Parts: sequence; C-alpha cells; structure tokens
Amino acid sequence: MPKGPTYYSPYGNHRDALVVRQHYILNAMAETGTISKEEADAAKKDDVLSRVLQKKESIIAPHFVFYVKELLAEELGDQAVEQGGLKVITTLDVGKQKIAEEAITANVPQIQKWNANNAAMTAIDPKTGEVLAMVGSADYFDDTINGKYNAVLGLLQPGSSIKPMVYAAAFEKGYTPSTVVEDIKTDFSTTSKPYSPSDYDSKERGFVTLKEALAGSLNIPAVKVLYLTGLNIFQNFAERVGYTTFADKSRFGLSLVLGGAEVRPLEHVAAFSAFAQEGVIHPTKAILRVEDSTGKILKDETKPTEGKKVFDPEIARQINDILSDNAARAYIFGEKNYLTLADRPVAAKTGTTNDYKDAWTVGYTPSLVAGVWVGDSTGKTMKKGADGSKIAAPIWNTFMSKALAGTAVETFTPPQPVVTGKTVLDGQKNGQLMVKIDKVSGKLATELTPPEYVEERGFGVTHSILFFVDKDTPRGPAPEHPENDPQYMKWEQSLSDWILKQNVIITNNPPPTEKDDVHTIENKPTISLLYPTSNDTVTERVFKPLVSVFAQRGVAKVEYAIDGELLTSSVFAPYDSLINIPNHIYKGFHIFTATAYDDVGNRNESTVTINFIAPSGPSTIQWKSPLNTQILSQSQFPFSINLAVDDPKNTKKIRFVFSPQTGGESTVINTVENPPLPNISIAWKNAPPSGNYLLTAELTLLSGDVLQDSVAVHVQ
Repeated sequence: MPKGPTYYSPYGNHRDALVVRQHYILNAMAETGTISKEEADAAKKDDVLSRVLQKKESIIAPHFVFYVKELLAEELGDQAVEQGGLKVITTLDVGKQKIAEEAITANVPQIQKWNANNAAMTAIDPKTGEVLAMVGSADYFDDTINGKYNAVLGLLQPGSSIKPMVYAAAFEKGYTPSTVVEDIKTDFSTTSKPYSPSDYDSKERGFVTLKEALAGSLNIPAVKVLYLTGLNIFQNFAERVGYTTFADKSRFGLSLVLGGAEVRPLEHVAAFSAFAQEGVIHPTKAILRVEDSTGKILKDETKPTEGKKVFDPEIARQINDILSDNAARAYIFGEKNYLTLADRPVAAKTGTTNDYKDAWTVGYTPSLVAGVWVGDSTGKTMKKGADGSKIAAPIWNTFMSKALAGTAVETFTPPQPVVTGKTVLDGQKNGQLMVKIDKVSGKLATELTPPEYVEERGFGVTHSILFFVDKDTPRGPAPEHPENDPQYMKWEQSLSDWILKQNVIITNNPPPTEKDDVHTIENKPTISLLYPTSNDTVTERVFKPLVSVFAQRGVAKVEYAIDGELLTSSVFAPYDSLINIPNHIYKGFHIFTATAYDDVGNRNESTVTINFIAPSGPSTIQWKSPLNTQILSQSQFPFSINLAVDDPKNTKKIRFVFSPQTGGESTVINTVENPPLPNISIAWKNAPPSGNYLLTAELTLLSGDVLQDSVAVHVQ
C-alpha cells in the first residue's frame, strides 16, 4: 500500500521527500531480490517525476488546494481525504487570489532584471485569521523554478521585515518611539569574532529616535534595540504572535533582528495581523467547514472568534504610526515609493537579506494583511541593490490597490503621547546629562522659576543610552555602575570615536549645583487692586483701574485681564492704563485680575470679582486676512478670509461680497449665520479676473442695523 499519498503527492510541498521514499522502495526491492541492483539504479535515474508533472491540470489556486488537502490529511487521515467524498468549504477569496496571481505574473519580467526568477504571496483577513489568497510560486507549472514548491509554507530569511516585531517587544518593555540610540558603527562582539553591522547605505547618522530608525530601516540601531530588549524576551514575544521557528533559542544572536533567522512566510504575515487588529491575533485558518458524503459535519469553523490578545493596543498603535508615516521613511526611501496607497492609510515594511537572496514587503490595513517574497528558486544571489522596496513592493502595491478598491477606507488609531520624564526615552538627542536650568541665573531651576525661564541644558561627557538606562528596567533609575553592562564600554568608545570625526567642539562643563536665587519668594512683586475692589459694580466699558504695586527688582509691567483674557498692559507708573471691555464680554459677574511682573519674570497677582453691567458698545470688525491693500495671486485661491467680530451673540449674520474698485455690481462670496465665536473664517473659492477690488463684510445685528467694513485687494 502506498504510504502517505497526500504527504508524498508530486503536486505538493514534499517532492524531495517523495524522491527519498522512491529510492528507499527501490533499494528494498533490490535487497529482497524482486529486482536487480542494476534495475534499481536505472529506475533511480529515470526522471519519472517530470513525466508525471508534464500535464497541466485546470486547477484554481493549486498551492492553496494542496495546502488544504494536507491539512485535511493530518486531521482526518489520507483515506478520508482520498476516498471520503468530502465537501470542503475554504477561506479562499477567488477574486483576491486572481489579483495576487496577476500581480506576480505582471512583475516577473521586472524581477528577472534583478536575477530573480520566483515570487510568492499570501494575504490574510486580520479580523478572522482567514487565508484569502496564497500564491506559492510565480508559476505552479514551471519546473525550472521548482514551481510546485509552496514558498509560503517554506523557510526563508525575512531580512529587515522582522524589525517591527523587535521594536514592538522593545516598546512593551518600556522603551518608546522617541527613545534615542546611536546610529554609529559599533562592535557588538562578546567573543574574539567581531560583529559590526552597517546600515544599508554605510552611513552613520549619530543620534536617532526609534521611530526614525524603524521607519528608515537602519541596521545598527536595530541591533542595539534587540540588545536592549533582550534576545530571550524578543523570542518569547515572537512565539506569542505565532512564530514557530525561534524555539531553539541557543541558535540565535543579535543578527536575528536583521533577518538572519528563517521564518515561515505564512506565520510572518499572520504575525503582522496583530498590528492591524491592535494587539489581537486570530489563529490562521484555511478551512471553514467539512462534511462527509452523508452530509455529516466533520469540522465547522464558520463562527467568528474573539481572537487572542497578545500585546497592548498601544504597542500596535505605535508600530502602525511608524510604518504608515511616509514622511518618516522618506529620508531613506524617498517620498515617492511603493509603500503607500493613493486612497487610504497603509502600514508597510520591507526586508532584504544581506546577500540579496531574499526580498520582502509586508503591509496591512485594519482589514487586509499581505506579504510578498521575491528571490531565486535555487537560492542564488540576486543583483546587488535588489531590495524589497524595489522588487517586492511593486507586487504588494498592485495587489493591495486592487484588492481594496471600492472598500471602505479604514484608519489607524493614533498612539497616545508618551512622556516618561527620562530625556533619553523622550527624544533628547545630545547624549549628555540633561538638567533644568534657570535662564537668568544659570543655576538649577526651582518650583518658583517661571516656565518661560526654564530650559534643559546638557552637561558633562556625551554618553550612549546605556549610561542613562538599565536596559532591563528602562523606566527605572539610571544604573549606578553602567560599566558593568558588557556592551557599555564598546558603545561609549564608538560614540567617542564618532564625536572626534565630527570636528565639532562639545562643551563638557559639569552641571551647576546651586539653585536659582533670582526667582524667589522674596523677589515676588506685591500688588493690590484699589479699583475695582471685590464685588464692585462696573458700569462703563471703558474705565481706569488703580493698583498699589512694588517689586524688589523694580516693576516691569502690570497686565489686566478679565476671565483670563488679556485686555491691556502698562509699563509706566502708576500703571493705570485705560481698559476697554470688548462687547463679547456680557453683563454679569466676572473675574478681574491685575498681574505685576519684574524684569526677570517674578510675578504676583491680585484678583477680584466684579459685577459688570455696562451696555454693549458699537460693534466692530477686525480684518485678519486679507489685510488692506494686500496683493493676491490667482494661485492662492481658494483663499481663506479671516476676521473677528467683537459681539457674536449680537450678530445675526455676516455677508461677504467683493466688487470692482472702479464701480460695478457686487458678487456674494458667502454668508455666515449666527456666528458662535468671535473668529470667523470662510473660503473665497473662485479667483476673480486680475484687477483691484473692495472686499466687504456686511454685519447685520439682531436689531436690524447693518455695519460694513472693507479692505482693498489687488488680484493678479
């Protein structure tokens, strides 16, 4: 009886095992005398497999079909699959399958220019885990590229496309997208054999954030991120999101982050679905329902599942934000690349192995994840420069554009800002000890130092990130003995060497130890409102306040505000400038404040509650854009008209019109009814012919009175 007919099928993914099995049977027949040794050897040389495979069968998605058949054989047995008359409903989306096949076929001539002859792709619905498309090779029936081998199920090196997983593990550990590391040539070796990776373009960029490093796919920072995260922690993270190829942890080193460890493409693409679904992953499935010949249900996975939460949603949002930010990667990939879609946000990551054997692009929206691999079926090296962005991304882009056409546009939820209080985790790039300093005294800022007088300054020797964080508890205290970290001295030395090459002078002054003695309680001004006082009734919109004020360093100015809105200020004693209360401040009780300042920002205030009963004054219009006599070019249209009215509650409508200065009919631009706020903005959509015009705002009050105000503009 033949053993494992599904597993050993010449149309499946185990043809090498089939040949081994064939030779084993022939040898056994020779040993038992059924045939002679010469007949066995001759039979081994007969390429019967190629004759079996010469006939092209009419079959849709052959790689997927034999994948499903193998899954069924593993679960139900070969006899049930071959003889059971099974009815099988799969997850395949025939439309997307056709798009995937056509996208690869159309790009074969292009990839051949790079000495590549094969490509594979799979697509998954991240909301269900269902496999929607699977193309295991550029041509299933082309034996010159081993076309029947399903690369989607094989083992391939992912290159830099594995980096998002490493960065996600780093974010989970406590690092942030703003964390600063050094993109500087560094020796990472812990043995006599040096390990010193380079970036794709062999450049050094100094201090970079993790967002910049991942978006630009920089190699040196990625290796540092893996070291900071920890190999074991990353491997556990990878297994959590579905990778099965990292189980033997002793096999891997820091080069793992550059794609040195093989992955199964189907698992790789499925892992990205956890980003698409904000930390939730669904088991990958290709079979929805199986019935036997009598209609008995043998398997039913048609009901939706909740999926498994594998990491926090905020981790996914941080990765999505980076991989969907085309501006962030433009410094490496350029603004025009194949990693964007014209009509919707999309996240994507490329990958290329160091020897140019494998090129990748994996990308996703919240409803579709797809990954493309390109290479040579014999494992030969492609031309130098055959990276994922050039030969895999065009296929991916074609598929995603067509597969998503006509579907609803989905967006990624933006991540929350992360502020840890540790400068190296919050984006500070100078690599020095950062201290908050009072600008005036140059001493340590205190709680009395006004915020506008506080700045962070770097002091001491410039250090690597290992000086500022304990890699195992990045948000905890700085290490007391950073030199105990085995990589510390290497990272510090590489940074020191890089600084010397910059030909710049870096001041290494020690930080101050004394505290700000300029902004003190003793130096705070004293101020008291003499008019108005608490609960005074103010009957006029224009009045003059009276204050008693003193400051040790002298009074620089006094500001007056009502309900926090600055009204006026005075710099000359006795600081009693006239105040004009605008119409949008209505009758009733309000908070009136006088604030005194000295020359270095020390301040104090006096606050009272007043009963304001003054009637409204004449309504006014303040033009902000355009200004009087402004010149407008026709290329500036649609042009934004902006103005402010002082009493929106008393305003029924504002009509905007323009007319030639030489006379003629007015043309209405737009009308705003019942403006809710003082500031009003409308679009002047169509540019008039070149000439001089009066732009007029006609304000109609609730009383029926009309106020007009105009500015002259020249359109050219």
